[in-house]
Amino acid sequence: MALLRGRISGRVPRSAMSDAVITQVVPEATGFVQRRAAVAAIVREHEVVGPQVLFIRRAEHPNDPWSGHMAFPGGREEPSDADLLQTAIRETREEVSLDLIENATLLGRLDELPAVARGKRTGLTIAPFVFELTRDAPLHFNYEVSEVLWAPLGPMFRGELATVFPYEIAGQKVELPAHEVQGRIVWGLTHRMLESLFALLR
Repeated sequence: MALLRGRISGRVPRSAMSDAVITQVVPEATGFVQRRAAVAAIVREHEVVGPQVLFIRRAEHPNDPWSGHMAFPGGREEPSDADLLQTAIRETREEVSLDLIENATLLGRLDELPAVARGKRTGLTIAPFVFELTRDAPLHFNYEVSEVLWAPLGPMFRGELATVFPYEIAGQKVELPAHEVQGRIVWGLTHRMLESLFALLR
């Protein structure tokens, strides 16, 4: 965890492979007003398995383009948010009842990513913030979340859980990089954020 804490600062280059897939086959959105969102990648030290990261599974909802996906806690910026960091803190509190101000330390911010949903860019950009949990706190998720999961970072970092997720984008069938974590597939935006985080350690 000390290595992770020491290397997270500023912005991190995005995953070249994931960006290449997105850039080549995903059309630019048109007619969108630029919107912003933020997520919290929360890590903690586990005495047995080492560093872990918190995932949520988004609840199934027909109007949610990321329905059922594995993700980090987060959501869209509200007018009352002072900045995107406050967005990440507020959304984490709402979704999993975790107060990051009281129970975590901000380690840094990763590069913003353009959100892609159902094969199209949405006009939404997402800012990931990395936090280290400083003390355990109970998690209670709301209606937007169907489960929470602490997953070891080491096996993902070493590529031991690497897999692919078959997907069709703009009429083209592609295999997107992913991790299989305890029977769940972590892919898309969340996978790209993880790769940005892992770039700091390579």
